[in-house]
Amino acid sequence: MNPSLDKLHPYPFEKLRRLFEGIQPPPGLREIRLSIGEPQHETPTFIKDALAGNLKGLANYPTTSGSDALRGAIAGWLGQRYGIPAPDAQTQILPVNGSREALFAIAQCVIDPSRGDALVLSPNPFYQIYEGAALLAGARPVFLNHLPDNGFQSDFDAIPQSDWKRIRLVYVCSPGNPTGKVLGLEEWRTLFALADRHGFVIASDECYSEIYFDEAAPPLGVLQAAHALGRDDYRGIVMFSSLSKRSNVPGLRSGFVAGDAGLLTQFWLYRTYQGCAMSPPVQHASAVAWGDEGHVRENRRLYREKFDAVTPLVAEHLDTARPEAGFYLWARTPIADTDFALGLQREYNVTVLPGSYLARESGGVNPGENFVRIALVAPIDECLEAARRIEAFCRSL
Repeated sequence: MNPSLDKLHPYPFEKLRRLFEGIQPPPGLREIRLSIGEPQHETPTFIKDALAGNLKGLANYPTTSGSDALRGAIAGWLGQRYGIPAPDAQTQILPVNGSREALFAIAQCVIDPSRGDALVLSPNPFYQIYEGAALLAGARPVFLNHLPDNGFQSDFDAIPQSDWKRIRLVYVCSPGNPTGKVLGLEEWRTLFALADRHGFVIASDECYSEIYFDEAAPPLGVLQAAHALGRDDYRGIVMFSSLSKRSNVPGLRSGFVAGDAGLLTQFWLYRTYQGCAMSPPVQHASAVAWGDEGHVRENRRLYREKFDAVTPLVAEHLDTARPEAGFYLWARTPIADTDFALGLQREYNVTVLPGSYLARESGGVNPGENFVRIALVAPIDECLEAARRIEAFCRSL
């Protein structure tokens, strides 16, 4: 067996399952799960119809490159969404089966396994795929702490020069999971300069980019930042996006990678062997979804309504605020985060995720410690009921 498998940590939800073993919540309170970032808004009917109406595509093997129609729809969406020239649909876009598998695969493609000193930089807290991808590619993960003291900004100066020289891949998550922080143009400028100096690849995870609260101020993306700074070839940059949260289709497993044409050529070659081409009916439904913004605006309205109603109730007892984007409240707890999650589950049957499960100790601190992640994905009535239970639990502490 690959010995690197022994380096993998249990997934956060497995840790949560173990934490709750033997717990019997009050029988009169139905469970409200705010622990997992699984969209629960209704999938738009037109996307389901597009999928069901093209099942004849099941009779054909899909190509790794995807259809011209899908790549064209993605290119058009990128140009419109970010105010940039539409990327080349043939060379700068590659459809993938959700951003998760591609975020993992890019490390296997980028990291040279013959080098035993390669590092992969990840935000901290982080999406655990980044760490697993680094380990199974033969690299060592290092972490950039995102802390409340500086508003969860990316302090790239905190990484030693000795590490920058060995970093081959940098994962960025903007808007951040779980903080909701969006990287600004100056942060991107700094990271681009570091990439030019040290020759690493930037992998920007932007799966939360379409969940924001001000229709006039969508989050900045890496391709948009690169264009603003004169990097129109997107050298050394790949961005990852998905329909899962934007269009409430997590089961469709549909996303894309866009950016550096040379990198994507090599990534495409890797993926032809990996065997992960997107099903033709999914491609058709995805192209239809990328071409419509009305359902996305409605999706944001629903999240905005929930955050406006829930945030003041939770913030009265826990240190939290509405994020810049995304659908998580990142809330500081008055007791250990695991104790808070355990007590809330045991006494009020509300499930939240301990922040320490989403982070690693780095620089002497675990930046997720004494925080919980609250996913406002359930319908508004459930979210409000959960907020009231959280209030009651906090009063009992």
